Amino acid sequence: MQRDNNLHNAALMARRRAALPAGLGQAFEIFVDRAENAEVWDVEGRRYIDFAGGIAVLNTGHRHPALVQAIEEQLGRFTHTCFQVLAYEPYVELAEKLNARAPGNFAKKSFFMTTGAEAVENAVKVARAYTKRSGIIAFGGGFHGRTMMGMALTGKVAPYKVGFGPFPAEVFHAKYPCALHGVSVIDAIASIEALFKYDIEASRVAAIILEPVQGEGGFYTAPPEFAKALRALCDQHGILLIADEVQTGAGRTGTFLACEQWGVAPDIITMAKSLAGGMPLSAIIGRAEVMDAPALGGLGGTYAGNPLACASALAVLETFDKENLLQRSRDLGALMVTRLQALAQRNPAIAEVRGAGAMVAIELCKGGDAHQPDADLTKRLVAEAIKRGLILLSCGTYANVIRVLVPLTASDALVNEGLDVLEAALAAAQAA
Repeated sequence: MQRDNNLHNAALMARRRAALPAGLGQAFEIFVDRAENAEVWDVEGRRYIDFAGGIAVLNTGHRHPALVQAIEEQLGRFTHTCFQVLAYEPYVELAEKLNARAPGNFAKKSFFMTTGAEAVENAVKVARAYTKRSGIIAFGGGFHGRTMMGMALTGKVAPYKVGFGPFPAEVFHAKYPCALHGVSVIDAIASIEALFKYDIEASRVAAIILEPVQGEGGFYTAPPEFAKALRALCDQHGILLIADEVQTGAGRTGTFLACEQWGVAPDIITMAKSLAGGMPLSAIIGRAEVMDAPALGGLGGTYAGNPLACASALAVLETFDKENLLQRSRDLGALMVTRLQALAQRNPAIAEVRGAGAMVAIELCKGGDAHQPDADLTKRLVAEAIKRGLILLSCGTYANVIRVLVPLTASDALVNEGLDVLEAALAAAQAA
């Protein structure tokens, strides 16, 4: 298809509104023409620094040459067979490599789906098949996808759950630890114990699922002592522990998987987003005996583990090793946190700067009071940033958190340029 060189964002937005449903959101009224590494150009030729990374999908950047080459080579062989009909070696190789990288001194097995929500759904299926139990405990502020089970697990009503109920039963929400807002590890564990007392007996719970760092919830990190307490609680009651690494996985937090920093291993891990560097692919990794529980034919999907996506994911793993991207994640995170903390010292509207590797956020508040979230300032900051050529995303239960998910392959110079824009945009937003 030949590209129309006279395209404009406004005209395309008009076509979009006429053709697409209103419920399909879009952060910015911008249409992309091309992208390289951590930069994007729209159809009108304007350049943007990408601090969103496709919502944590582009840890290896836009169009990394190694990924493009791997996809092109696979494209020359075949694009689809359905793995359950005719298998292919890249799927098996990828499973082997992920099994080896996942924490835990036990045998592991993996299989693939297409989206993060599918990975979560299948983790629940596996957990229920293995335990012969039905209940699932998730956490307030957590996000686990837009399918019916994903929404049930998600601990945030607006906008994800509004108007879509009822949701699958036997899902319960506990408190997620957050020191800034006065929820201790002890409080969070006590909230699970309360569920056992008031809502569901522990012997009927199949799994506890959590994000090691809450994505949509505001980039709050689960302390290692919380993970260890959960592990002990699960072991006590025969419950499986699921780490939802859809957003944290593939090096974003400075280790390939964030749960590597726990000191204990989950029974099941879900991955997606940056796993294949922009190609649609998700993974479910777990204890071999747990993963073998579903009956033959109970797992799978027509497009699941697409060969192009598997080839891209293998290239992602190789790129991480060749370019030392785990260390880069830690270094990049340190750079951003240092600069943002310096900004916070000068600006009381920043209640907290936090980061796990290069998964970095600032939380905005009113009058220097961390307990008064400032969603309006956050919205104005995002709007001011895009005017200046910086793509920022907000998140958080109270919509007052700015999250940074810049590609790990971005240069220090580009990241500093983006942080300069963020600082200028914040000043303009406060003056508005």
